[in-house]
Amino acid sequence: MEAVIRWTKDMQFVAVSGSNHSLVMDTGAEHGGHNTAASPMELLLVALAGCTGMDVVSLLRKMRVNFRGLEIRIKGERRDEHPRIYTGIELEYVVAGTGIDLNAVKRAVELSQEKYCSVKAMIQPVCPVKWTVQIVEENEQGSA
Repeated sequence: MEAVIRWTKDMQFVAVSGSNHSLVMDTGAEHGGHNTAASPMELLLVALAGCTGMDVVSLLRKMRVNFRGLEIRIKGERRDEHPRIYTGIELEYVVAGTGIDLNAVKRAVELSQEKYCSVKAMIQPVCPVKWTVQIVEENEQGSA
């Protein structure tokens, strides 16, 4: 894997991944930026949630779990001194559908967290990651 990151102005950068996808990074005014895009540390949380989300969707499909939606809410706590690394990360998996088996969802999340999610494997040695699961039961028309 590879990427190229180019400084555009102030504290804004544009990244182009090896698969030719672009994204913008910036920071707030307190650090010389304009808050026009997510910060690199926000993107780390996004990467973790996206990685585990892809695992969970794939696993739930293989388990034939009848789900209609997955939302992952993620929060990270950072230390005050530099480098301002994450000291703890919490993920909340909110799965919506009809007749969802909570144990199957928990198993899918466990497999993602313990076996499949590469981003989690990179973060875990330096930052504890906790997670919870919430089921939103929908009626047959798809509303909660």
